[in-house]
Amino acid sequence: MRREPTRTNTSAANAEETAAAVLGWLANEPEMLGRFLALSGLQPNQMRHAVNDPGFLAGMIDFLMGHEPTLLAFCQATDTRPETVAAAWQHYAGTSLDSSEY
Repeated sequence: MRREPTRTNTSAANAEETAAAVLGWLANEPEMLGRFLALSGLQPNQMRHAVNDPGFLAGMIDFLMGHEPTLLAFCQATDTRPETVAAAWQHYAGTSLDSSEY
């Protein structure tokens, strides 16, 4: 089942669903999870509490968006379109310089 945003800017529910899918995928990919933890500085036991933090979710999605092969591996494994991940990334990133709201 492919996850797709209903609009260009994903709703909060779609962003949360995408973030949950990323977390689930990372949990099943020990090498990727180790890489993410090393880059984020988190310890495995800290993740349980971090999942409620929008900043953590933004960083987790940013981890995918920052490395195209990782993004594509996630998308292939979960049958998710890259555009869906990008929309969730924009949701969690908030206002950007190209949004005309700076």
